[in-house]
Parts: sequence; structure tokens; C-alpha cells
Amino acid sequence: MKTIFCALLTALFLISHCNAQSSAPPFPNKPVTIVVAYAPGGLGDVLARRLADKLSIRTKQTFVVENKPGATGALATRYVAKSKPDGYILLLGQTGEMVINPIVNKDVGYDTNKDFRPVALIGDAPLILAAPGNSSYRTLPEFIKLAKAKPGSMTYASSGSGTPGHLAAASLAQDMNINMAHAPYKGAGQAMTDLLGGHVDIFFSSAPAVIPHIESKTLRALAVSSEKRMAILPEVHTVSEDAIKGFNFTLWGGIFAPVGTPDYVANYLNAEINEVLKDPSFSGPLEKDGLFIKINSQAEFMEFIKRETIKYSKLFKTIEIKND
Repeated sequence: MKTIFCALLTALFLISHCNAQSSAPPFPNKPVTIVVAYAPGGLGDVLARRLADKLSIRTKQTFVVENKPGATGALATRYVAKSKPDGYILLLGQTGEMVINPIVNKDVGYDTNKDFRPVALIGDAPLILAAPGNSSYRTLPEFIKLAKAKPGSMTYASSGSGTPGHLAAASLAQDMNINMAHAPYKGAGQAMTDLLGGHVDIFFSSAPAVIPHIESKTLRALAVSSEKRMAILPEVHTVSEDAIKGFNFTLWGGIFAPVGTPDYVANYLNAEINEVLKDPSFSGPLEKDGLFIKINSQAEFMEFIKRETIKYSKLFKTIEIKND
């Protein structure tokens, strides 16, 4: 009798589960917006647009990208956090807005852990320390020597205060005891324009934004921010090799949904994004630009964010970052 009762309960559970699944509305059945927290031209914008194109093809529904720069990424992040949790407004979240902002600014207006559901990590990449192609310094040691000889005369650009590029340059300046001015911009595109024009001296940039200019020799790569050299720039030394042992800053991007997004939506998006990551026509160009692409579950992405948060929390105990 007990066996029959258990079998009946199991059957009822399966029926209710199937009914719940079948009653869930199809997703997506209208355009999906991927919000980028910075102006066009940076890593996040590149990842979002390439991903949107592939998802549009796979799902036969339109995925569009919307750039919402401002407040060092917080403007867009707050916007998505307050959006309806139905999967139709997503965030291409990066290191700065998802990890660094909440550490630096307790009043940032959102909590990554409480307001967002990590869906999938897309790419993780080192930064390239770039300088104008006609600069007198050709290597990082040469730049450091010049900066020390002319304290306060050198300027470094960033995509905004508290971003990984800002933190990398500030860490470099502090550890090497050099005095440089910080020029924060609203996005990588504007910073790149002034670097190309010679209005700033260095910029820790994502690879996709800077590689074409290095190839055309309008910019020069002084170093890379990872502990290992980049395959695309094998001759360029790491900061760890030439200046600060153990120096390691990377820029990553992934898809986040507002907390409360249904499991079936988040699971669907994770599965589709991972299929895109397996596509050589998507991953190949990104890996050529220096990104590391990895298939990942929602749980793995969540653990990755926890490790990043611990790392940057420790860093901010040893370095002061001001809101410029």
C-alpha cells in the first residue's frame, strides 16, 4: 500500500511539473535588449553586439544592444536591476560595474549578489597598456623612467574611475612610485580618441579596441596586464615581467538578468549562450583578440564572481581609488 501511495505522489508531481513547464510562456517571443554600461568601442560593446547577432540567428528573435554610459557603469546597471525580471532586458556586466563599483561605492544603488542573477560568462581578457605610436618610450621600463624623471607630467586615461583599467594604472603608479594624472572618460572610445591624438600618454585598454591601432602602428603596446603573455602579441612583455611581479588585471564580460528571472528563462539563455561560445565563428575572432572563452554554468559563473570580489576587496585595502 505504501509503495502504491508513493508511486501516486510521484505521478502527481510529474504531472504538475509538466503542466508548469507547458504553461510557461515561450521565450523569447519579442525583442530582447542587452544593455551595455559604456559607450560603443569597448570590450563589453564588442561582446554584446557579436552575441546579439548570434542569438538573433539561433532563436529567430531579435536581440538588440543598447548603450547606457554614465556613473562608471552604475547608470545602466541600476536600470537593469530595476527592470522587469522576465529576460527581455539583460545586462552585459563587466568587472567594473559588477565587482569594483559595489566595493568602492557603498551607495552605488545596486547589490550584485541581491539584484542580479548571473546567466553566463562570455570572455575574460588581459588589458593592453597602449601608448601613442610616435611616443618616445617604446617599452614599459622606458615609460617608467621618463615618468619618474618628470613627476606629474604624464597622464593616463581610463574608461572611468574604479574601472579595471583605472585600477591597473593606479596600481602601477603606486607600486613604481611615479606621479601621474588620471583622465577618466565615459567609455573606451573617447579614451582611445584622446590617446590617438596624443592628449594622454598611456591607456590600459581591452584588446579588441586597441589591436587594430597597434597593427597600423598608430599605437604601441608597452605591456599586457596578465601574468602570461598574449598569443596575439607574443613579443610584448607583461607588467609582471618588466615592473611588478604578480601584477594581474583582467577584464571580463558576462550576461546578467534581474533577480527573480524565472529558471526556465535563465536556463534557456545559459544554454543558448554556451552554444554560441562553441561556435568557432564567434569564439575564433575573440580568442584571436586575446580573450579566453569558456563554457560555463550559472553556478560556475557565480563562483567566478565571488573569487573576483574577494580579489578586488583585498586590493582596495592597499590602494586608494578616488572618485575623479
